[in-house]
Amino acid sequence: MRSALRHLLLATMLVSACTNNGPRIAEGAQAPSLSARAHDGTEIDLADLGGKPALVYFYPKDGTPGCTTEACAFRDVWAKYEEAGVLIIGVSADSNESHAEFADEHELPFPLIADEEGRWAKAFGVGATLGMTARDSFLIGPDGTIAKVYPGVDPGVHAEEVLRDANALLPSG
Repeated sequence: MRSALRHLLLATMLVSACTNNGPRIAEGAQAPSLSARAHDGTEIDLADLGGKPALVYFYPKDGTPGCTTEACAFRDVWAKYEEAGVLIIGVSADSNESHAEFADEHELPFPLIADEEGRWAKAFGVGATLGMTARDSFLIGPDGTIAKVYPGVDPGVHAEEVLRDANALLPSG
């Protein structure tokens, strides 16, 4: 009896530690109207992307193996993103101070948003477990709508996958 009660209590605690922010935003929907100051001082306003495509990628935690792999993969093809005019915006629940250390350590050339209150995750419908955001990404087209949703991405191949999809959104030369 005591063991069953302990398991029930642990299960209740785990469920309360998981945040379901409602349904994930769908392809074709207007991108949420969000703004924030990134770790590097860059002002990010999703309502004013200047007609450029942008990737908003959510990741669990600065410095963890999968998150480092994903961020460094974007860094490694950064020149191709710049050439295509595609913005990259990383988002996690970590603080701007943590983001600054992470970006400096790995020479990340793109802004990271501190979503400590979960405002961005909630707007996109991205869940979290134990305070760590799920690994979901959203490609916003030049028209401000969600062009592609990437749930539970593979951090090792995601950067190239998104670049292909972003290039397909752009008018050909």
